[in-house]
Amino acid sequence: MSTSSNPRFNHRKYRPFPALQMPNRRWPSRSLKNAPLWCSVDLRDGNQALIEPMSVQQKQQMWGLLVRMGFKDIEVGFPAASQPDFDFVRWLITENQIPNDVTIQVLTQARDELIERTYQALEGARRAVVHVYNSTSPVQREKVFSLDKDGIVAIARHGAEKVKSEALKYPATEWVFQYSPESFSSTEVEFAVEVCNAVIDVWQPSIDNKTIINLPATIESAMPNVFADQIEWFCDHVNKRDCLTISIHTHNDRGCAVAAAELALLAGADRIEGTLLGNGERTGNMDIVTMAMNLYSQGIDPELDISAADDIIATVEACTNIPTHPRHPWLGELVYTAFSGSHQDAIRKCLAVQEDDAFWDVAYLPIDPQDLGRNYQSVIRVNSQSGKGGASYLLEQELGITLPRWMQIELAQHIQALAETEQGEISPQTIVQVFRKAFMPNDGRYMLASYQTEHGNLENGEHHRIQACLHDGSQLLTVHGHGLGSISAFTDALHKTTGVDVQVVQFEEQALTEGSNAQAMAMVQVNVAGQRYCAAAQDADTLSASLQAIVSALNIALIRNEKAA
Repeated sequence: MSTSSNPRFNHRKYRPFPALQMPNRRWPSRSLKNAPLWCSVDLRDGNQALIEPMSVQQKQQMWGLLVRMGFKDIEVGFPAASQPDFDFVRWLITENQIPNDVTIQVLTQARDELIERTYQALEGARRAVVHVYNSTSPVQREKVFSLDKDGIVAIARHGAEKVKSEALKYPATEWVFQYSPESFSSTEVEFAVEVCNAVIDVWQPSIDNKTIINLPATIESAMPNVFADQIEWFCDHVNKRDCLTISIHTHNDRGCAVAAAELALLAGADRIEGTLLGNGERTGNMDIVTMAMNLYSQGIDPELDISAADDIIATVEACTNIPTHPRHPWLGELVYTAFSGSHQDAIRKCLAVQEDDAFWDVAYLPIDPQDLGRNYQSVIRVNSQSGKGGASYLLEQELGITLPRWMQIELAQHIQALAETEQGEISPQTIVQVFRKAFMPNDGRYMLASYQTEHGNLENGEHHRIQACLHDGSQLLTVHGHGLGSISAFTDALHKTTGVDVQVVQFEEQALTEGSNAQAMAMVQVNVAGQRYCAAAQDADTLSASLQAIVSALNIALIRNEKAA
């Protein structure tokens, strides 16, 4: 009986994918101990899935990121089908953009003219993978190409022969051949082996000159365990297994692309194709970042550098025009943020006892966020009844500023303290008053009266000098300092005069208004004697606002130390 009132939502029009009968499967008892060979297909499969394909500049930017991350195999396009792809491949080769330890890979259909054009694009390459494919699944054979199995095998064999013969025309290049039975996951596994064996028979790979057999889940058709069975069966029955690199190319139609790829490695695969953050056709390709970080979190070297998480996100977004979900595994903006008070408390307690040389063991944090250039940041909980929820949002509405998270955290503490003593709702106006009292005090020991800066090629490698006047309540003090910037020069001056070492940890400026009367808000977090203090200041001059904020932070530190004493 259907649970839907919509007659079109009818599960009976679909049939389950047939599972292999493998009572002696071995892969469930195995575990991953090493990273696979990686191949990025961002510049091919990822690019062809974009509404607006990458420009030349974007392709170059993505290429640079992939090389920096440590990819050794990079599929760079379909040069026979696209002039921009052809031109990009030529740029890589003629401009000597390919490191010696990086191999480019290109895709082509098993058609003579396309294969010939592919080799033209690759002329002069030191080493390259020529990746040829044809469709093998029943629906493709019967409804798209109207061919029987013999006809599909003939296409694959002819394509393999053409790839091999064209390679002989370019002896200066070290050629690697790759074949994909497109829609492998939807193809009878016995027939997939038959087609691949026909290609292998043409190419005659050896242990020293391996062929790549790529087995794609072009459409993810079944559960990951079923795909793993297909891979294990294939590896057990294909010819010349020791002369092959078994590659996997999964898509995310069922949301299991990463899981399918991981289980495929257990089942005998050697190599994984995918994209950064999962871009690709339909629901996307297998996300290499997620899989690599899965390995990393288990103490396995992923052999890719994911440490510059923000750089990866920024580059992928700039090249694909696709925003990264804030809860994307491992790299999302909110992944290491806890909104729950109990979670925040558990994390705080674990971090307090976590030793630097011990295995990572912190509640709710599977890895150390600092490994990815992140920090654990608690966020103000939105709780209308508590009196403190939404404080940052209300402050933004009142003053037009967006607090950085490190200031949100401290503001929340002040609001909570007020909420515990006051009855009823805390108004937006009160929140503004709390903010100004906490971060913009006007009763401190020091006040900035004036300043002058000088910059240029100065001695000792320093580039900035500052002379400032501070009022300490009774007299005017002239302070001098130097540094690599005006801020560091000013903190140097404060240290020389007051004896207090003020280290600027976080800094942010925001415009409050526009036009001739424009105002700016500077917000700082400083470290004084191992403790952090936040402060803010407002001025028409951004540098003046910044220096005033630092003075306020110093005043706050001095006041709190006096009270503690």
